[in-house]
This record gives sequence, structure tokens and C-alpha cells, in this order.
Amino acid sequence: MEVKKITNRDVDFAKWYTDVCMNADLVDYSTVKGSMIIRPLGYAIWEEMQKVLDKMFKETGHENVQMPMFIPESLLNVEKEHVEGFAPEVAWVTHGGAEKLEERMCVRPTSEVLFCDHYKKIIQTYRDLPKLYNQWCTIVRWEKTTRPFLRSREILWQEGHTMHRTKEEAIKETLRMFNIYKTFQENYLAIPVITGKKTEKEKFAGAEVTYTIEAMMYDGYALQNGTSHYFGNHFAEAFGITFLDSDNTLKTPYQTSWGVSTRMIGSLIMVHGDNHGLVLPPKIAPFKVVIIPIGEVAEKLAELEDNLKESGITYKVDNSNKSPGYKFAEAEVKGFPIRIELGERDLKNNQVTLVRRDTLEKITVTFAEIMQNVQNLLEDIQINLFETAKKRRDSMIYEASTYDELLDIAKNKNGFVKINWCGNQECEDKIKEDTQMKSRCLIESEEVTGPCTVCGKKATTRLYVGKQY
Repeated sequence: MEVKKITNRDVDFAKWYTDVCMNADLVDYSTVKGSMIIRPLGYAIWEEMQKVLDKMFKETGHENVQMPMFIPESLLNVEKEHVEGFAPEVAWVTHGGAEKLEERMCVRPTSEVLFCDHYKKIIQTYRDLPKLYNQWCTIVRWEKTTRPFLRSREILWQEGHTMHRTKEEAIKETLRMFNIYKTFQENYLAIPVITGKKTEKEKFAGAEVTYTIEAMMYDGYALQNGTSHYFGNHFAEAFGITFLDSDNTLKTPYQTSWGVSTRMIGSLIMVHGDNHGLVLPPKIAPFKVVIIPIGEVAEKLAELEDNLKESGITYKVDNSNKSPGYKFAEAEVKGFPIRIELGERDLKNNQVTLVRRDTLEKITVTFAEIMQNVQNLLEDIQINLFETAKKRRDSMIYEASTYDELLDIAKNKNGFVKINWCGNQECEDKIKEDTQMKSRCLIESEEVTGPCTVCGKKATTRLYVGKQY
């Protein structure tokens, strides 16, 4: 028996990605077109993400709630700009049983209007603010082309929705959650990210400002890994939400929204995976160690399990009747950070083999040295994955000072390109039409010198552009 062969990622990256998703047993295809079945390992990774983020949210004062799945059409239409942005992807319910509904309902594509409808009822005075709510749920967007984790018609995600007394408080909240996402992706997922504001064209429908987390995949394509939006009081005004302030006047609150999804699992695969399969950063791996016993080693196995439990290190024991070679290959496909080969023959010589998943380096230690080595390796693997991904990302960031340079890079290389931009959408549209590159985010930390890379007129900002998933 052999583990199914995985396509070389440098030959066919799209096929490689699908092979890893399937061979690592993360997902399965469903008879429900456009939707995926998330298998136990895939869901366990999501649970780890959820666990860490939920703790971060609660530490900053956020509370979890649950909103309805269905939105009446009249409610969705209250904020016109918002509904126009989602209209092409909305799924509609027209019947309840055999009865036609008096008003059709959409299956939520996002929940801004539901939260606003609720906030209108529960916010009366400044003492009711801020409202810091989050929900973990599924949403539905009728995508035409779907891929596991990246685009699906039914998506697992979280969405935060908050209301604030002042504009300053709301902007501060938008940036706070934006920075929580950045910290999580870099410190836990070991993914270096580029962050900044979206352009007017690319911002979220109904938002005043959208901040984006942009990750670069192994092939140089971008994946938007999270967003945080400042809404101002557009939604609040549309829904008639007001509060009595301390000066005894009625005012309109300011709103934020922010979210991430199972798309982050796709980014883990495409940033860290290799030709052997999945590679999981230790801090987010459901099982940090896989133990493969070979021969009669029950006593030492029990001792090792006790030590791992005592140290709080999650582990899995492969006691299947498959061959050791198959077990090794399967452990690599599934991305467990450390493999411990507990062999009867090696133990007689007081030896144990540890294999780190990121480099596949084999390390021989004594049984007594296992725990210290495991602890050190987990830390080292986490750092190495981030540094390796950062080095690759940085090697695929280019600069174009002329439009011909941009066209040449787009034709011959994958990655992000820094350009000067005049701020006009015509130039943004031209880039997309000519190169399939879209604006990723504004670069506000760099000085603007020289003309717009596209039209040659005065540049007002710097911009990252790149192809995307």
C-alpha cells in the first residue's frame, strides 16, 4: 500500500493544491454542488484557529451572539450600496414547505443588516455603548467557480459587528481588530502578511474604509486573508439607530465590521505545503506530534504519552496495521510538525528517531531526551516556517516605475508589484484589464516620488498590485 502521489507544485500548482486537500484528508467533495465536506483534520485545524481567535476577541471585551440565517428582502435593501455589492452572490428562499413566501428571504451573505436591526432595539443611550459583538457562523455566497477552502458556496467564518459612541472610538476598534488579525496570522499561522487600506474600488460594499490582510502564496498569487471595515454611520443612519448622549442630544453611533474565514486553511496549505503534502505550524496544529510505534514498545509508548500529556503537547498515535513506510508517508501528507518513530530495535539501544516536518530532518536522541527536543523543535519549526515564507515572499516583491516594466513583470513573473499611482480608477481598471492584476492595498508608509506608473500624471500614493485567488 502506498500514499497517493501528489503532483509537483512547481509543475501544476492548482493540481498540487487539490491533491494536498484530498490526500491529507482535509475535505471531500459533496453532492451539494459548490459546497465541500470538511473532514475531521480540516475541521480540527479550524477549531484551533477558532479557539485562539475567540480568546483574543474575548480578551478585548467582545461577546459572542448568534443571528438568524435568513434575511427578509426588505431588510437587506435598507442600505442600497451594501445590497448592490452582494446582489450577484445572494441565494434566495422563495417557499416555506409548499407555501410561497409573501416576501422572499436571502440566506445571509453577511450580517450587517441583521445586527443593525437588533442594535436599533437595544441601543437607547450612550451608556449602552460600545456594543462589541461577534458571531461564529456560516454564510452563503453563490460563487460560480469553487475550490476547497478558497471559494465555496457555504463558508465557515466569524464576523464582528460593533457600535461606538464616537468616530474616533470606531476607527480605533477597526484598527485594533485589524492588528489582532495580523498578530494571529504571523504569530500562529506563521504567514507573513502585507497590510493596508483597500482602494475605493476594492473596499467592502457600504464601508468608508476597508483594511486588508494580504498573504502571498507559494506561487506568488495573493489571498485576502481577512478584512476590517470602518462603516462610519451610514448603516446606523439608514436603520434609524440613535442614542441619547450625555449632553441630552440624540446622536447616531459609528459602526465597524471585521471577519476571517476557513480561507485561512487554504493559505496554510499554499504558503507552507510542499511536495510531500501539508505542513502545519506547531501553534495551530491540532496534533503537534504523531507517534509511530514499531514492534513491541507498549511500555515505552505509555511512558511517552504520559510525558506528552503532562507537558500539554497534543499528540496522535498511529496504531493502524499499515506498514511503517506508509505511516511515515501519511504523517508527512497530514503535516504533523514532529514524527516520533518509536522502534523496538532502536529502544534496545536507548535510541528514538524524531523527524521534523518542515525540513524532514531526522534526529536521533535518547528516550530521556525526547521531551526537551520536542519542545525545542516545536519552537524552531514555528520560527523556521515564518522565516522561510517571509524570505520567499520578499523575493517575489518587485517595483515598476514605468507601465512597460509593469507589463513585463506581469507577463514573466508572479508576485506583488509596487507602483506609483495617481489615485484614478481608470488606471486601476487598466492594470486589471491588461495584466489580470488587481490592487491589493495602499502603501502609506512609503514616500511618493515620481509620476503614476500607469498614466504618467502626478502620483498621490504607492500601491501593491498582484494576481489573486
